[in-house]
Amino acid sequence: MEYLYEFKSSLSTIFPPTLWDIIDIIVLSYLIYKLISFVKDMRAGGLIKGIVLLFAVYLVANIVQMKTLKYILEQVFDVGILAIIILFQPELRRTLEKVGHSRIYNLSVFSPFSVNADPGELSSRWSYAIDAICEACEDLSYTTTGALIVIERETKLGEQINTGTMLNATPSKEVFGNIFYPKAPLHDGAVVMRDGIILAAGCFLPKPEREELINKELGSRHRAAIGMSENSDALIVVVSEETGTISVAENGQLERGFSRDSLKKYLRGKILPEKTQSKTFKSGDSKQSRKKSKEAKAFKGFSKNKQNKDN
Repeated sequence: MEYLYEFKSSLSTIFPPTLWDIIDIIVLSYLIYKLISFVKDMRAGGLIKGIVLLFAVYLVANIVQMKTLKYILEQVFDVGILAIIILFQPELRRTLEKVGHSRIYNLSVFSPFSVNADPGELSSRWSYAIDAICEACEDLSYTTTGALIVIERETKLGEQINTGTMLNATPSKEVFGNIFYPKAPLHDGAVVMRDGIILAAGCFLPKPEREELINKELGSRHRAAIGMSENSDALIVVVSEETGTISVAENGQLERGFSRDSLKKYLRGKILPEKTQSKTFKSGDSKQSRKKSKEAKAFKGFSKNKQNKDN
């Protein structure tokens, strides 16, 4: 009850709100929004969840008077802010530099909030994208052209995307072929896909944690794929430029020897919902062709709307 009285008394000090109170709320809301955007686009989501959990435990310990646990958590929070600043120093520095070099009308507060696509449209886009990935990997494998395709899932890869060139391109085997053509300027980096589109190309990926334990026969693309899969939940498709072997890295493990059909089955099982997957495999050839046509139209509509928004 004591906390309720304190909360009531604190509310009475801000009602009725003044102009400065309203400005204070707007500024605080903007800062919270920027913090959420920063966490969402980096790999700090798990850390934030852990901090919230620790804070909830601290509140419970404070209410029920668990003095030892409360003391330990207070010491953790005392050094926690400094530890977060040290851990995320590169990301914080890039964010502050970006804000410093941006004009005020380019800040995200003056742009509309992004709207997530509905599950049906997202499934259609990913189904179309998976077909394009598998067709491209088959052609690249035949010509022994190296390729590195990162499929983003829950963990956002903003840090890697910022190292590449933004494309926002509709996936197709022709687009992948042009990107990974040996004399193309972006062929050495990785392609990052988000929501079924090619978001960026020429991206740099992190090194694996224990590079000395990786098979010496694996090249730089395979090592980069393993390193990326260790730092996120992404799926990374690799085509070897020496043997043409198609491989997939996930959770620090590399699985090799995929064909076009086995790769399609694997990616559909990992990315698409179970209902969409079962419907896809049960449909016949005629239904499959109609489905691809529908997916292509949906994809073109999505790309057109995105271009209009960008313009």
